[in-house]
Order: sequence, then C-alpha cells, then structure tokens
Amino acid sequence: MDKHNAWKSFAWESRIAYFSMEIGLSGQIPTYSGGLGVLAGDTIKSAADLKVPMVAVTLLHRKGYFRQQIDSDGWQHEYPVQWNPERLLELLPVKTLVTIEGRDVKIQPWLYRVKSPAGGVVPVIFLDTDIPGNTEADRRLTDTLYGGDSEYRLKQEIVLGIGGARMLAALNFTVRKYHMNEGHAALLTLELLNNIRAPIENTLNERASWDVQQVMDRCVFTTHTPVAAGHDKFPWPVVEKILPEIVPFALLRDLIGKDSLNMTILALKLSRYVNGVAKKHGEISQSMFPGFEIHAITNGIHPFTWASPFFVQLYDRHLPGWAFEPELLVRVDTISDEDFWDAHQGAKAFLTLFIEETTGKKFDPEILTIGFARRYATYKRADLIFSDLQRLVDIGNGKLQLVFAGKSHPHDAPGKELIHRIHEGIHSLSGKIEVVFLQNYNMDVAYRLIPGVDLWLNTPKRPLEASGTSGMKAALNGVPNFSILDGWWIEGHIEDVTGWAIGPPPREKSLAENGSDQEDARDLYDKLEKKIIPRYYEDRAGWIRVMKNAVSKNAYYFNTHVMMRRYVTEAYIR
Repeated sequence: MDKHNAWKSFAWESRIAYFSMEIGLSGQIPTYSGGLGVLAGDTIKSAADLKVPMVAVTLLHRKGYFRQQIDSDGWQHEYPVQWNPERLLELLPVKTLVTIEGRDVKIQPWLYRVKSPAGGVVPVIFLDTDIPGNTEADRRLTDTLYGGDSEYRLKQEIVLGIGGARMLAALNFTVRKYHMNEGHAALLTLELLNNIRAPIENTLNERASWDVQQVMDRCVFTTHTPVAAGHDKFPWPVVEKILPEIVPFALLRDLIGKDSLNMTILALKLSRYVNGVAKKHGEISQSMFPGFEIHAITNGIHPFTWASPFFVQLYDRHLPGWAFEPELLVRVDTISDEDFWDAHQGAKAFLTLFIEETTGKKFDPEILTIGFARRYATYKRADLIFSDLQRLVDIGNGKLQLVFAGKSHPHDAPGKELIHRIHEGIHSLSGKIEVVFLQNYNMDVAYRLIPGVDLWLNTPKRPLEASGTSGMKAALNGVPNFSILDGWWIEGHIEDVTGWAIGPPPREKSLAENGSDQEDARDLYDKLEKKIIPRYYEDRAGWIRVMKNAVSKNAYYFNTHVMMRRYVTEAYIR
C-alpha cells in the first residue's frame, strides 16, 4: 500500500472516536496545555498497548499553547511555540467543510500514529484550517490552544466537534462510540443528530423527527472539572451569529436551556454514559448536575511514559512485563531497599543537573526536596507553603529545598499574580531555603521534575481538584504525596503509609469548601516538622517503605491501563 493510502488500513475496523481539544503525546508536539491534554495522550497510549480500536481527533495548534518566560521581577510572559508539523505528522489527501458565520471553512487532516511495542496502533487526526482559500482569520482558527475570545473558542469547537465528525466520515472511519473528553467537542452531537434524523414526515412534533435516543446510545462524555469556568457557555446571539443551524435553534433551546448554549449540558443531554474522573469528582458532578446519572472512573497515567529511566531499568530487571501489566508493581517489595534508593537517587541527580543547567542553582542531593507543579489557578494555592515564611525557615533551614513550575493562562491575571508572589517568596527565602522556579513547564520538564523530588506537594481548595494526575506520576517513581484530601488522593491516601494528608478529611457529597487557608497551612507545617522531616533524616528505612508503598498501593492501580479497561467494559461495549 502506498504512503498516501496507508491511513486507509485504520478504517476497516469499527472504532471508538476519542475527541479532545488538546492531546499531549510528547514535548515535540505542543498541542496541549496541561493535565487534560496529557491525560488524553496517556489514554491513547494505553489504548495502543491494550489494542483497543480507537481513533483520536484534536486540533493542530500550530502555535501551541505558549512558551513561558519569567522576567527578573517574577512576571510571566507568553510567546508562540515554534514547531513544524510536517516533520512529525503526515498530511492526508482529504478535506471537509464546516460553516462558520455563513462561510465555508475548509479543514485538512494530519495523521500521527501512536505505536505500542505490544503491536497496537492508534491513529490521531489533527484538524487544521490553515489552508489556501480560507480567509486569513479562518486560517488562524486552529493556531492557538485556548487563545482568543469566546467567539474564537466557539469557532474552534465547531471545527473540533462538527468538523471532526465530518472528517472521520470523509476518511471512511466506522465509529462505534464517540467519547467526548470534556465539553469542547459537544457539537459533534448536533452533526450526529442531523445525520441520523428519523424519517418522519408531516409530523406536528418538530422534536420527534430528531432521534435523540440513538445519538445518546453512541456518545460517552467525561467531565473533568467542578470549576464553573471549565464549562463553556455561549450566549444565544453569539451562537446564532456563528453556528450553522444544522439542528433548529428552537430545538436546542428546548433541549438545553434558553439562557445560553452550555456545552456541558449539551454533552450530558446527548450521552448515554457520563463520568467524572475520581470518586469524589463523580459525587460533586452529580451535585452540580442533578437529574443526570454520573458515574466515576478515576484517571490514571501511562506507566512507561512517566517512569524515569532509572525506574524503567529497575522495574525491567525485577518486575519484567510491568509496563503492560502495571498490576505487577504490587511486588515492588521484592526489590531491595538499596536498589530502590539508588534508582531514586539517579532520578534526583537527573533533576539537580537539569536545575543547574537551566537556573544556575546547585541543589544538594542529600536535602529533602519538595516539588510543586500545577497550572497556576488561584484555587490550587501554589503559595500555601509560603503562608508563614518565618515558620517555614524555622522548620526547613538546611533541611528543605523547593522546586516550583507551572503556567498561568495568558488571560488569568490572578494566576499571573500568584506566580509573581512565588518569586517574591523565593527572593525572601534566599540564603535560608533554596527554592527554584522552572520556566516553561511541559512534558519534558515534568519527566525530569516529578521523579526527581522526594515529596510531591498539592494544595488545592476542596472540592475543586477533579483528579490530579501529577501525583500519580510521582507515585509511579516512588515519590510520596503530601496533599489535600481531594481528587484521586482521597482514594490513594493512607496516612504514614502512602504519604500524608494536609488538612481535614473531605465532607461527604458536599460542594462546600472545607478547611481554611490558615488551618491547612498550619497542618502542612506541623506534618513537615513532626512527621516528614524526621522520617526522611532519621528513619531512612521507614522513608523507603513509604516510597515503596506509593508504588505498590498507588501506582499499580492509578494508571491508564486500569482506567481504559473500565472505559471499555463500562462505557464502550454497553
């Protein structure tokens, strides 16, 4: 089969179509911003490992999310990411059209193959509007992830949802189920409604001619956030200006509400299976959207992608097959403490060398090193550990090192202010506690940072952390978590065994925040002083026991192999 037709080999088998606005497959393909995109990439890799018949659809994002640069005063600046899709992707000889503001907009597909050593392959289709014949504004529609205003976002979601569904049809894919990873792709349900409209003529009931039940049977929806800003809403006047009326707007208003086009509600209304991304998040989502049945499938991480090279070698030697059967990690106790610690120290040396190369600061490999890397949204409270700098110095002078990383959305002024405050704290602690901020956090930086610290810190306001997969990446590399009891950590935490909790336990099925900043900070300092620092310096065998428990009691379960098996059995083959 010649190169231009090789993609057709994917179309013979009925597939799960996985739609995501962002997908993080590698640092060389910068079409992701953070956790949602990296989860999508890990999901696709596990589908390839498990030979789940899947095709993924996303946008090309020629300018990526952004490249972060921090100035001398601690303020974030954003620059386009320069990358060349032609080097990594294959342009396919097919095009399709969508209508935006009454104009035809052409879309072309690029193909990337995610290949597993186990033999599975998942095609990823990247949608691109940078095509001669489109207006200049339309050519820029797929350039920037989460860029522009709400109108730009709606246009992107037309390309992803409607354009993506049409592109799969143009490429002759047979789709068994459509899985929407967040509400960004929800407009694909309108394309499905239009395509399978019931052949009812002369009906007095407009809605009866649209086969909602059949669309529901074909759709799966995963909601990822309990934060209101994470649910896209578009005013109807904007919708009627931009969106083609492939389904009557009157019907849409009747179906999802007269106030706005809420993409989450649209996906909820037209999906038979809906899930949150942790047990607690499933409860919160059920509270947010009463009347819908919302399940919970806890997120995971792709084991082989996120194990440091030192732990890959360790696991290969002692637990052969672990990458495809991560349940084998329960046997980590068969590895000697000396070998396990040596692997961790290798990962730590890898990080300290990277810190010195990028910041000029030399970290001491013998000092307890805490890592924090998140999107800098205010609810994640990146500066909680800086709440009382004097107490932090009293506890940690000569005993602690801190590494921060992460980006704030370009339009999030409070998030940028949070990064600025972190840099002010770094300046205040100079000469007392070594602290660095690693710029331009991405998959490559995460691969060095997460395995190389001794303790992974997470301090969100409850109950706003949907899952928190970075903590799972830490656990895979024997790094214990020190976290607020929210998201996945409610399920993974055993105090003094897999790590440590910060603050009070979560309230049952509650949307209310619990635990004040002051209460959480006090508990953070108390446990650092009385539990964590003494265990690290005075009981190395006890510390290694916690590290191994993080692997055998967390990493063996919180991975995308386990997650994908649940999607297959609970969502895809129903």
